[in-house]
Amino acid sequence: MEDEIITQTGLSEEEIQEDKASENYTATDIQVLEGLEAVRKRPGMYIGTTGVAGLHHLVWEIVDNSIDEALAGFCNLITVTINKGDTITVVDNGRGIPVDTVSKSGLSGVETVFTILHAGGKFGETGGYKVSGGLHGVGASVVNALSEWTEVTVNKDGGKYFIKFGRGGKTTEHLKRIGDTTERGTTVTFKPDPTIFTDTTVFSFDIIRDHLKTMAYLNRGIKIVVRDDRGPERVEESFCYEGGIKEYVEALNKGKNPIMEEIIYCEGRGEIEYMEGKKGHIYCEVAMQYNETYNPAIFSFCNNINTHEGGTHNEGFRMAMNRVINDYAKEKKYIKDGQDSLSADDIFEGLTAIISIKHPNPQYEGQTKTKLGNTEVRKIVSQVVGESLKRFLLENPKVSDVMLTKIVRASEARIAARMARESVRRKSGLELTTLPGKLADCSSKDPEICELYIVEGNSAGGSAKNGRDRETQAILPLRGKILNVEKATHEKAFENAEIGNMITAIGGGVDPEFNVEKIRYHKIVIMTDADVDGSHIRILLLTFFYRYMRALITQGYVYIAQPPLYKVDYHGKQYYAYNDEQLEVIKKQLNLKPGYPFQRYKGLGEMDAEQLWETTMDPKARKMLRVTLSDAIEAEQVFTDLMGDEVLPRKDFIHKNAKFVKNLDI
Repeated sequence: MEDEIITQTGLSEEEIQEDKASENYTATDIQVLEGLEAVRKRPGMYIGTTGVAGLHHLVWEIVDNSIDEALAGFCNLITVTINKGDTITVVDNGRGIPVDTVSKSGLSGVETVFTILHAGGKFGETGGYKVSGGLHGVGASVVNALSEWTEVTVNKDGGKYFIKFGRGGKTTEHLKRIGDTTERGTTVTFKPDPTIFTDTTVFSFDIIRDHLKTMAYLNRGIKIVVRDDRGPERVEESFCYEGGIKEYVEALNKGKNPIMEEIIYCEGRGEIEYMEGKKGHIYCEVAMQYNETYNPAIFSFCNNINTHEGGTHNEGFRMAMNRVINDYAKEKKYIKDGQDSLSADDIFEGLTAIISIKHPNPQYEGQTKTKLGNTEVRKIVSQVVGESLKRFLLENPKVSDVMLTKIVRASEARIAARMARESVRRKSGLELTTLPGKLADCSSKDPEICELYIVEGNSAGGSAKNGRDRETQAILPLRGKILNVEKATHEKAFENAEIGNMITAIGGGVDPEFNVEKIRYHKIVIMTDADVDGSHIRILLLTFFYRYMRALITQGYVYIAQPPLYKVDYHGKQYYAYNDEQLEVIKKQLNLKPGYPFQRYKGLGEMDAEQLWETTMDPKARKMLRVTLSDAIEAEQVFTDLMGDEVLPRKDFIHKNAKFVKNLDI
């Protein structure tokens, strides 16, 4: 397959038009693969979860259809509105879903798309879409199946059409023409079914806004408007980025002190043969810029889908960067004869990059579409990035010198840190013989049942050691606050005693070679005081895990303990409350008089071993929060804002979130 690839960099208007899908989008472009079954019985198979993430996934599915119209070249405005009652309306000015009859289903195109699973214009041989994020064609029908009702209005070919569906996607009003119009596009309004989404049916404006902002970055020139009409006044934000992913990189690097004004931009396409001789193009665009930090921030997308686990487009990018940077370094004598080549760690230190490709037939590894598997992508991305980067380096010698100087310094620091890293690595893993002296380990060696409590302070650590289940619970007390790894070099991080103790105790090493299969505990529990210092220690630990052991977070091994805030002694019994609301409930249940005394815990050290076990460590009674990473890009920005060098982003974060602070102990 790779021998058949023809790659070029730079795109002309003619080439863009060449790959534009057909204006004549009709029902013949819609192919039916199978009927709609069992979506309501097993919604998790289609949207992952019926919790908050799954609820918002419904919005993404409908928006993706509008984005696909934009990718096809026929849509430049998308509006998403959260209505009163938490219904969602998505409007686009695309071609409009076909309203004529689909021969295989005997239904209109609109009814087919919304009632039959795996039906859509993304499977057709006649060119409904050239590229599509909604690869499987299940979006509209799944949203319909999981909604209490859905309404669709289509403006197409001079007519306005309307159709309505009831609970479970059943058609209650068949498609009918309700008037004439000069407009075009599709409007979808739906109400999630509360019998499916039992946790909540309340949408988050912030989640929807942030996702749509990313979509606007990835599709330059498209205007996306998000509105919230639930309050007394409409909240509205709009996004349109003519610079596309170049502006995305600029935004991600805000607060990271870029070392160069220029953003390196690479664009090109490669011709491939797929689907029994059918030809198409893979489009590739990459934007990147170096900054003064030590951590790379490289994010990849295929057809607007964030490929969290990377894939062949990431591999092609790395190949090009390694090849071109090392060739340039040797040619310009940044690397002397006989010296080792610059490593990937050196080249990517402090690099922020967005990799975005458009593929007519992407193949993902797994159901979650988080890793791209198409082998032909590797060569195309490598060629496009390689040629563009080489040209940039030659045409911008001053900027190139700044870049290479940073990379060489990173190499020197890497060599200096190697001994510290190897020292930690030798002591990590399941075969280790010397654990940190402060660690009170558990007797079990089965990681699936073992828990490591990272505890603030020796006092709380002592109580935790005495109150724990010694078979499955290990205790590692911390002395004060650990190093902020967001600002520190790798060398400084590995020299830090507290960080070294954690690496050794956990046993999986550190990124980029961190091996989650070697960790000694499948629950890493952060247990700190419920005050400002405790919160700071918690964010320092999370920053460390995110930067050096990210798989711990992405695979759900990190937890935050929730100790109680209050204790009420009443007739010889203790009652614990984890928040103000629970305290009030206890007062009412016990019929306590106003002014009845209660204890407000300011630290874990105030609890004895028995209390700490009963409230915070007993698996039958404790409350813990699992740390998840649903959006790596958002997490990257938050860690940079909170823990980086720039003060202004931290102040903005505090101003925005101060209203949510409760029980502040200073």
